[in-house]
Amino acid sequence: MIADNPAATAGGSGPLGSGVSPGGTVSPLASAEPTGLEYPQAWPPSEPGGQDPRAALAAVRDEVAKAVVGQDSVVSGLLIALICEGHVLLEGVPGVAKTLLVRTLASALSLEGKRLQFTPDLMPGDVTGSLIYDARTALFEFRAGPVFTNLLLADEINRTPPKTQAALLEAMEERQVSVDGKPKPLPTPFLVAATQNPVEYEGTYPLPEAQLDRFMLKLTVPLPERADEITILGRHAAGFDPRNLGAAGIRQVAAPADLARARQAAQTVRVSPEVTGYIVDICRATRTSPSLRLGVSPRGATALLATSRAWAWLTGRDYVTPDDVKALAGPTFRHRIQLRPEVELDGATPDGVLAGLLASVPVPR
Repeated sequence: MIADNPAATAGGSGPLGSGVSPGGTVSPLASAEPTGLEYPQAWPPSEPGGQDPRAALAAVRDEVAKAVVGQDSVVSGLLIALICEGHVLLEGVPGVAKTLLVRTLASALSLEGKRLQFTPDLMPGDVTGSLIYDARTALFEFRAGPVFTNLLLADEINRTPPKTQAALLEAMEERQVSVDGKPKPLPTPFLVAATQNPVEYEGTYPLPEAQLDRFMLKLTVPLPERADEITILGRHAAGFDPRNLGAAGIRQVAAPADLARARQAAQTVRVSPEVTGYIVDICRATRTSPSLRLGVSPRGATALLATSRAWAWLTGRDYVTPDDVKALAGPTFRHRIQLRPEVELDGATPDGVLAGLLASVPVPR
């Protein structure tokens, strides 16, 4: 289940389904949580010769499940971001395996992964690298920072000042780092998975809108269900060590070449003019909603198009449906919109407002 789908919440009230009634009060819809999209359990048959990238990504999902229990929705979101060459903002309380999830994903995909703990005293050069003077040669040479990797886990990104946060902007958008006026390309694939704690704000620096817009998806990492938590404790009782993925049986079941083939296949997924218009109508509804002071930009619209195509391909179709758009609208848009203060004080949430908007925008048939 992708627990990020606001589409399954029915109803809506007020202008454009904003969750605000004509009298200005917030309807229950505005605080309703999304229910989700079924994560495909039976993947479509593989192509002859074992070259189907969809089968390789299904194997990645299974490998990650050996170490991380009950987070299929987040795994699917990370795979979609890799297919779309985007970045992900992970939000969840401490201890829900955000770091373990990214480490396991990198291991299963045969990718290099690095973790960078963001702190108040972290400098931009600590992220991108810097020029170091070599006394032996009397020359400055570049020493690459941790951003030169395939999967960068930017842990607690909101704990570092905006100057250091901005050091990631060029890397995320241009996939390069400029040093002394010279661009240095980053490895391919490259994904930033940044984490932030949703309940602890003391000593943090909220991400500016410009940087939030660079993240393709914002995924919530929920606390596990009771049965999943029992499974987690059972694994630890049996000797599972999250620091030793090899002992947990995590294998390299896919490679960057599989991601490249998946990316090419997803780009062939057809999008009808009606579905394209549906995406535009949803975006325009966010810009006119009385509940929002900031709607979705055209970059957000292109992101929803890309993620919808990737999800359609993962589920075995060569065309995008309105249900694909609804399923990805929440994780693609929730960090790109801003609620009005009075609406937020009344208990509305971005997911709830998006659910109302989706319920109000006519769906193409």
